[in-house]
Amino acid sequence: MKFAAVIVAAGRGLRFGQPKQLIELAGRPMIGWSLETFGAMPELDDLVIATEPEHMERMAALAAEYAPRLACVVVRGGASRQESAWRALSAVPARCDAAFIHDGARPLVSAEDVRAGMALVAPGAGSLIAAPVVDTIKVVDPQTSRVSTTLERSSLWAAQTPQFGALDDLRRAHEAARASRFEATDDAMLLERSGVRVHVVAASGENFKVTLASDRDLAEAILRGRAARGSAVAGR
Repeated sequence: MKFAAVIVAAGRGLRFGQPKQLIELAGRPMIGWSLETFGAMPELDDLVIATEPEHMERMAALAAEYAPRLACVVVRGGASRQESAWRALSAVPARCDAAFIHDGARPLVSAEDVRAGMALVAPGAGSLIAAPVVDTIKVVDPQTSRVSTTLERSSLWAAQTPQFGALDDLRRAHEAARASRFEATDDAMLLERSGVRVHVVAASGENFKVTLASDRDLAEAILRGRAARGSAVAGR
């Protein structure tokens, strides 16, 4: 199947004073790392980015810098992540059969994990990158803060992105949600709701979402470590 990469990067980043996907991380805007990863994948030719109106030109310039081989479309994001994803999916070129949706605030995604997710996609079947839950999860009554039950963590996985599906399936799932005014926390949930089989691909390494300043610092340390190891290998 011919895939398009979709990056949702429409948040305003109130914690950082600017959109976090544009904050500098190891020498470049955060989204530049994902752009470089996707741009280096020969399986991909198309890219769609959803962002705030005031950042559309900047995103197009970053795509041209870090993923120059990909044909890029930048669209205006919506009031919610779900709406931004729907607008981006609507802009995917007709030559594509499938797409994956990635958060602009996950700079550590690996091409190997993306390929593993792509391999599982077919009409009626999607996938997502995820990690097994290592903490014990409690269900808590929000009114009393009392634990109501403890979940069996052996079957629990923490969802990440990218999340993958056939383009028709993704669009149909989003359109059904819009029609019923259903808000999901991720795209895989919409695929599940529409009857698509969704499979998990275990993340091979760090792929966390940068939410707090401490996440940014950790991501920067990891990226600089990767660069140092790459330089050491190249110098042998």
